[in-house]
Amino acid sequence: MSDSPHLIAGYDRAVYRSVARLSTPVLDEPLRRVSNFANFSKLWFVVAGALALCGGPRGRRAALSGLTAIGATSLVVNQPIKKLTGERIRPDRPGLGVPVQRWVRMPSSGSFPSGHSASAAAFAVAVGGMLPGLRPALRAMASVVAFSRVYTGVHYPSDVLVGAAVGALFGRLAERLALRRWPPSQPKDKEHLS
Repeated sequence: MSDSPHLIAGYDRAVYRSVARLSTPVLDEPLRRVSNFANFSKLWFVVAGALALCGGPRGRRAALSGLTAIGATSLVVNQPIKKLTGERIRPDRPGLGVPVQRWVRMPSSGSFPSGHSASAAAFAVAVGGMLPGLRPALRAMASVVAFSRVYTGVHYPSDVLVGAAVGALFGRLAERLALRRWPPSQPKDKEHLS
């Protein structure tokens, strides 16, 4: 049981190195841009704005739910969780072989858990629960953001996985609260329409 942290750390480094060794220059610039655009949840604010402007009342409610989920998630991830887990040191990109052309600015905060992944999952789950037609696209976007954090070398895989799990939990909570406040309208019975 006492070897568990060492096993996880070894697995983390092995997966991190495998991603670093991927020879995919065509992805370097797009994933750098995605990672940077997700800073401070800018990507999710843009999506929320589009939903609020173009999605009618349901879109505005979903946007509010998604932004609420991000706010709650960020508060928990960036304060108590990072402090309780001891501010995990960020990966050594040069030592672990991440090509320089993939690099984004290395955050000064602790590595565990990933705030980008947490916010992405929180927004995707909250909004996707209220607008199921958008669920696949939102999940894909959140997955790309999460992968970009490992690909650019600023997080270990476990940082991203735990961040996404925490975010998904808060996303589900925000979705449930929103659906309780604004229940989906029920289709009218055909007999009442005739």
